[in-house]
Amino acid sequence: MAFLTDEKLTIVGAAGMIGSNMAQTALMMKLSSNICLYDVFSPEGVAEEMRHCGFGEANIVATTDAKEAFTGAKYIVSSGGAPRKEGMTREDLLAGNANIAKELGQNIKTYCPDAKHVVIIFNPADITGLVTLLYSGLKPNQLSTLAALDSTRLQSALAKHFGIKQCEVKNCCTFGGHGEQMAVFASPVTIDGTPLLDIIGTGKEINGKTLSKEEWAEMQKAVTQGGSAIIKLRGRSSFQSPAYVAIEMIAAAMGGPEFYWPVGTYVNTEKYHHIMMAMPSRLTSDGTYCKAITGTEEEFAALDASYEHLCALRDQVIGMGVIPPVEEWKNINPNMR
Repeated sequence: MAFLTDEKLTIVGAAGMIGSNMAQTALMMKLSSNICLYDVFSPEGVAEEMRHCGFGEANIVATTDAKEAFTGAKYIVSSGGAPRKEGMTREDLLAGNANIAKELGQNIKTYCPDAKHVVIIFNPADITGLVTLLYSGLKPNQLSTLAALDSTRLQSALAKHFGIKQCEVKNCCTFGGHGEQMAVFASPVTIDGTPLLDIIGTGKEINGKTLSKEEWAEMQKAVTQGGSAIIKLRGRSSFQSPAYVAIEMIAAAMGGPEFYWPVGTYVNTEKYHHIMMAMPSRLTSDGTYCKAITGTEEEFAALDASYEHLCALRDQVIGMGVIPPVEEWKNINPNMR
């Protein structure tokens, strides 16, 4: 099996657990024969392990030098921020990771302004993605953030509840912020072909199980706290699931199968504007594009609240001086008017 491309893929934060898993997944999926592992802490140990795996056809470079890492990079995936610890929210990481995102964007603009696509993982991803996009100079459809984990967590929760395979739960969607204020939508979801809205609170059984309104509310809350649950279960933040899903995203941008889960994308409509957040989307080699969003009045109210929360975080970062006021963004990145 040939590699999907020979163009350079740079993995940022490669010395960490997410980064090292991304490296292995990208090589197993044969995405690129040209992979650079970058971290401020030496990722040479990760590179050596990849070589020990026998990925003999790939050129694997490890570096702590930003110029070497980003020069010529066409695709970038970054987990290069501080991880969450138990008791922390994604927003607790805001100040430090926002500055890391600024530096990442500046490195992209300086060393690889013709990069084709960037995927941002590190939290709070909606904000770090926005900051990276601003300083990178890239077009909005060339950068996406990891939001799909919330949707896969919803799919997992519903599959476990009804005792069915995850593939029998379709169109799981969470929109808005990648955090505890996300909007968990029921209206697009089907369970073994039956609309979820026809099941919640109706007594209708799927595989001998019903779903009450109270159980659905508890499930929604559990999905928004899925990352915290992993920390409690494993003693550390998620690394396997974000690594795998992020590599699926960059694979789609590199010409692989289209990525259908929601991604965080730059939104600039009359209602939601100058923000990164999860929306119905498609991600292909042409970039990320939003699709039409439908839902109930209650779901849109939740999305509006999530948007307002993200705007408050954005304004907090503006207040820190990490990014300028919205009206000045076009002076840094003309693509973000």
